[in-house]
Amino acid sequence: MADTSSSRGLIKSMLVIGSAQVVNILISIARMKVLAVLLGPSGVGLLSIYNNLLGMVTQTAGLGMGSSGVREIAASRGEEATLSRVRRVLFAAHLVQGALAMVAVWVLRGRIATWLFGDALRATEVGLIGVAILLTLLGTAQTALLQGLRRIGDLGRVTVFAAFAGTVAGLAAVWLRGESGLIWFILVQPLATVLIARSYTGRLPKPTAARLSLGEIWEIWKPMARLGIAFMLGGLATTATLLLVRGRILQELGLDAAGHFAAAWGMTMTYVGFLLGAMGADYYPRLTEVIHDRVAAVRLMNDQAQLGLAIGGPVLLLLIGLAPWVISLLYSPEFGPAVTLLQWQTLGNVFKLASWAMSFSIVAAARAKTFFFMELSFNIVFLTMVLALLPRVGLEVTAYAFVLGYLVYLTTVYVLARRIHGFRWEALSLGLLGLHAGLAVALLALALTAPLAAAIASPLLAGATGVFGLRVVLIKVGPQGRLATRLSRIYAVLGWPIRSET
Repeated sequence: MADTSSSRGLIKSMLVIGSAQVVNILISIARMKVLAVLLGPSGVGLLSIYNNLLGMVTQTAGLGMGSSGVREIAASRGEEATLSRVRRVLFAAHLVQGALAMVAVWVLRGRIATWLFGDALRATEVGLIGVAILLTLLGTAQTALLQGLRRIGDLGRVTVFAAFAGTVAGLAAVWLRGESGLIWFILVQPLATVLIARSYTGRLPKPTAARLSLGEIWEIWKPMARLGIAFMLGGLATTATLLLVRGRILQELGLDAAGHFAAAWGMTMTYVGFLLGAMGADYYPRLTEVIHDRVAAVRLMNDQAQLGLAIGGPVLLLLIGLAPWVISLLYSPEFGPAVTLLQWQTLGNVFKLASWAMSFSIVAAARAKTFFFMELSFNIVFLTMVLALLPRVGLEVTAYAFVLGYLVYLTTVYVLARRIHGFRWEALSLGLLGLHAGLAVALLALALTAPLAAAIASPLLAGATGVFGLRVVLIKVGPQGRLATRLSRIYAVLGWPIRSET
């Protein structure tokens, strides 16, 4: 049975980071709404290409050391000398690697602009993205430290304050300069993260290790980089795939279609990113600490998968039925073609949500090569389908490919987790997955044929599954706390009493 103290810790961290992410999403919604109104689909499409380039080069230059750094810091807790050395090397590595990437992007700005846009007119903007890459990596070093030390409250505050400050400054630039202000929008976001994160990491005890020699730095950097490179390649595969897909959409269907795809993808990643970010902040370092205990690791993976589906599943159902109104509200009526894409992608996200807890076990176990090939399973399916069928099927093929890609990914992750950790689905895990996947398929079919009926049905189904999901959460956290006690009494009155796990 699940450890209720572990479940309570996961829930508490999810509430802290989740609250921060809710605020972040509201800021993101306001940001994208203003951008959509000011610049239209073409501006949103251009911003998505800038962000893709930023993400791809940042992942390459970072060598995955944000992920491996969190793992090393979590594993070094309680060993002050080791932790101090890891902290120093983590920051120095991101500084040096970011500076090299910044110089490389500036030198190659003309060629990159020609590759992305067909000409060098935006070469200067592309070059300035190099500065954003350096700033992003410096911010990653700071937030990795907070996450590895499980300073979840500080991490949440950094998320909120940086998003707010970056959005206000970025939108001001777009308001004053129009489309040419998008590059400043890109720059101020990571700058805000660096400055605000530094104000929190600066409060931590100073590293006690003496200045390290180059040989000592190399000995610490090498294993972190070796582990991180495979994680980087896995993340880079997704970023590169997305950049290739957006480039192909731009060439085949035009900038408006790229904007429609960006709108649907942005909504998908915003919501799922909120869930995974809230769950992963504490889950990743916690799983790292028990990964060599098979029984505890499998229990924790099932526990996290159940919490993710119980909390996230109902909102996915709601999003399928209300997608037309959500897209119109958050963007504008011009983004109508994004609705169908969002509905199909939301179905795919049920499979992504179910696979996520298992996929982190590969990272926590430092199975770097396995992680890389695991990540390729989605990208190969998604990219192959889009490149082969986009000219004949149109933009909607990206949505079909998303669903199939994550179904293959779920299967791949399960096989790997079972082979490496002896993972087995608990009955509740399978029940939650089957419930939400089945309802998502039914709602999608209804939404495609009778949108109004789907809009009525989705809140009812989301409410029903939400009641069931809340009961799952209460069982896991136990009857501790005033709110949990009151909710448990309500279920008892309904004849559905809560019996906590022990």
